[in-house]
Amino acid sequence: MKKEIPYKIYLSEEELPRQWYNVRADMNTDHAPILNPKTLKPATVADLEPVFCTELAKQELNTTDKYIDIPEEVRNFYKMYRPAPLVRAYCLEKALGTPAKIYYKFEGNNTSGSHKLNSAIAQAYYAKEQGIKHLTTETGAGQWGTALSMACGYFGIDLTVFMVKCSYEQKPFRKAVMQTYGANVIPSPSMTTNVGKKINEEFPGSTGSLGTAISEAVEVATSQPDTKYVLGSVLNQVLLHQTIIGLEAKTAMLKYDEYPDIVIGCAGGGSNLGGLMAPFMEDKIAGKQAPYFIAVEPASCPSLTKGKFAYDYCDTGKVTPLAKMYTLGSGFIPSSSHSGGLRYHGMSPILSQLYHDGYIDEARAVKQTDVFAAATQFAKVEGILPAPESSHAIKVAIDEALKCKETGEAKTILFGLTGTGYFDLAAYTAFNENRMEDYAPTDEELAKGFSYIPELDI
Repeated sequence: MKKEIPYKIYLSEEELPRQWYNVRADMNTDHAPILNPKTLKPATVADLEPVFCTELAKQELNTTDKYIDIPEEVRNFYKMYRPAPLVRAYCLEKALGTPAKIYYKFEGNNTSGSHKLNSAIAQAYYAKEQGIKHLTTETGAGQWGTALSMACGYFGIDLTVFMVKCSYEQKPFRKAVMQTYGANVIPSPSMTTNVGKKINEEFPGSTGSLGTAISEAVEVATSQPDTKYVLGSVLNQVLLHQTIIGLEAKTAMLKYDEYPDIVIGCAGGGSNLGGLMAPFMEDKIAGKQAPYFIAVEPASCPSLTKGKFAYDYCDTGKVTPLAKMYTLGSGFIPSSSHSGGLRYHGMSPILSQLYHDGYIDEARAVKQTDVFAAATQFAKVEGILPAPESSHAIKVAIDEALKCKETGEAKTILFGLTGTGYFDLAAYTAFNENRMEDYAPTDEELAKGFSYIPELDI
């Protein structure tokens, strides 16, 4: 007889994972290696060290170690806000009238309001251990910049954040939180770097993109002593750290003899979806019972649903390594009307390969007015104002639950609630006042983005 499932399932501190899970060690087709942009040869640790901390460079290239120990200092920091709750959405189920069971993993129980702190504290820790004095990064919606500001403040590391200009202007309070933790926040494209000046000259009045902000951050990191660059999504090392989400979720569900039929996550660069999905993907790769995986992306930045699977630069300035991924082209700039994050031109190489090989079953692109309608519905019945990014997953979770209502199937649905939307009130206001617009790139705009993808004989 199954145990009665509470609204919130909490793990104990002792059940907090002691290792991250490296899905690359299990993948039947490991993704193609990242390439040195100068030689076009597979990047080595030595190639990455001018940009990344040494230990993070090693994690980036690790294809053999299935589990990697979480440093004790990082694990102790996790205990301040982890284990995070797995929530049974009883009220949403009732409102929808669905026989489906809906769960969400809530990652908003920290000041950054998101899952980003899981990797930020790990990356800051490795920088501290290496004696790095200054870090640079980019941020889109501001969650990553906020999380890294917290981590750097904790370890006493100076931080410069290049924030996508439209988000910088739309979210002054995100900037205020970052500054409170000691970060220097610069709107991107800026006039403080060579890349920024070039982008401003080529695209006057540019509202920015993550690719541009990455270029600026990398330029500063590689031109100053005792400085390294860190990234909040896309990279293998980031998806590794974020598996803490899925490991906790899987443990919590198994405590009540539960297992998801469907796993849903929002997908921009891939950190949230990859972190939630990976421990369940382990089962699928092994040929065991496994969920149906759905990646949800914005219609305005549809890298999986409309992008090309190809080697591309990870930044607009073309100074970073090349990765094989689903991409819209490093020069693609999402519409400034797009609210929230999920603005990156490419998708994590790990997730791209899993999608290409059919392990991620489906990718859906959704309109932002539909996303905010779902977010509002969720907030009214579940009592949490969700982040716009998370609300992409909420939209599809509701759609799947309503399918169950039509068919009578009692499927178990798990989605990632990456964080809260209290810094996104300008977007909620635009939606509530019917000023929010939907946008999808035209074929001409997509073709222009694709023109930035290098033609490589590899």
